[in-house]
Amino acid sequence: MEDVLEVYAQPYDARYPVLCMDEQPIQLLRELRTPIAGTSRHPRRVDDEYERAGTVSIFMFCEPLVGWRHVAVRKRRTKVDWAHAMAPRLRTRSRSAGKVRGVCDTLNTQTQGAFYEAFEPATARELVRRVEFCYTPKHGSW
Repeated sequence: MEDVLEVYAQPYDARYPVLCMDEQPIQLLRELRTPIAGTSRHPRRVDDEYERAGTVSIFMFCEPLVGWRHVAVRKRRTKVDWAHAMAPRLRTRSRSAGKVRGVCDTLNTQTQGAFYEAFEPATARELVRRVEFCYTPKHGSW
């Protein structure tokens, strides 16, 4: 945990930004009854009956020292999905950075190997060289 805290304690450096990432599965729900619009006398009323409409995974990226965040929505949570959500962060927002410190979970999806499963080897190597991974401890939840 000390490694993560040391990364967070560093001052902002645009050439070496800290990019935090997390993912969350989300259940999609569909209303079965039309909500009743609110009035000046009553708030909007929504029935609690719903139908499950599938799931998605959201990948959240943020740079806490500059107040920036981005959320990418994917149909699944796989290594390839993570790599395709991560690559645009490296190619756009962090394109001028020498290296990005990526703070992430110790999940099987957030690895260097994910880039090799998602992209051609030369592209994967280019992306991997740009990231210095800093993993949160398995039981170091905030």
